[in-house]
Amino acid sequence: MDDHDPHSSPIKTPKQLVIVVVLAFAVPIGLIVLLSQIITGRLQPPGTESDVLARIAPAGTVKLAAPTGPKGNLTGEQVYGQVCKTCHETGLAGAHKVGDKAAWGKVIAQGEKTTVQHAVAGLRAMPPRGGNADLTDAEVQRAVAYLAGKAGANWKETAVAAGAPAPASAATAKSAAAPAATTKSAAAPVAVAAAAPAAVAPPAKADGKKTYDAACVACHGAGIAGAPKFGDKAAWSARIAQGTSVLHDHAIKGYQGKGGVMPAKGGNTSLPDADVKAAVDYMVAAVK
Repeated sequence: MDDHDPHSSPIKTPKQLVIVVVLAFAVPIGLIVLLSQIITGRLQPPGTESDVLARIAPAGTVKLAAPTGPKGNLTGEQVYGQVCKTCHETGLAGAHKVGDKAAWGKVIAQGEKTTVQHAVAGLRAMPPRGGNADLTDAEVQRAVAYLAGKAGANWKETAVAAGAPAPASAATAKSAAAPAATTKSAAAPVAVAAAAPAAVAPPAKADGKKTYDAACVACHGAGIAGAPKFGDKAAWSARIAQGTSVLHDHAIKGYQGKGGVMPAKGGNTSLPDADVKAAVDYMVAAVK
């Protein structure tokens, strides 16, 4: 005869009761966590938050830069202002000062062809292409014609290639911008709103080497007018000892002393201060 009581509980001991209570709480909680992970895992794309942001980032960005003219189309006046002015305005290293008819008389007498050849190849203290190797032969010729014209010569500047207009001067560009702005102001407000999101790129970091090649090499490349030659540690040591701020100040404002003559901004007053400082830092770094 079976003594089992169908109404009796399977839990016979306190230990069994504790196990049943724990399981009663743990099993439902475990199932809930498992289901939530399955659901959220399907809805959320794989990857970290940065991966998600990278996937939804715009395909590109808009950067606005200052317009530049085609290479080789600088006028004689522009080449003079950017390159030749360093020496020819002050007469550094025996350079003929602009407008000095007596000094330019012999140059003009030798003819345009010979004068241009000397300017392109270099002659005595005159570095090739005035120290700016990026200048084309045509740009050098225009600069020579411009300088000779200031002394009375009638040499014509080489024409700009067809289909490639010469870059306008700063004054012309500024005056041309005024009517353009007036015309745009009459446009519908929708056009203005469309242009608003375009982000203006931050100004590019000054390139010391580029400024050196364009404005400083004429004197510092050959040690003209007492300028410390590029890479000459002995010549630069005393100047570096004065401190970087003093070097920057002399380069920007100009300096004249027993050691030599330094025109303000190397003779190119249109250079931004940041570019001048970068050129000084580039030359200093070359001797450290």
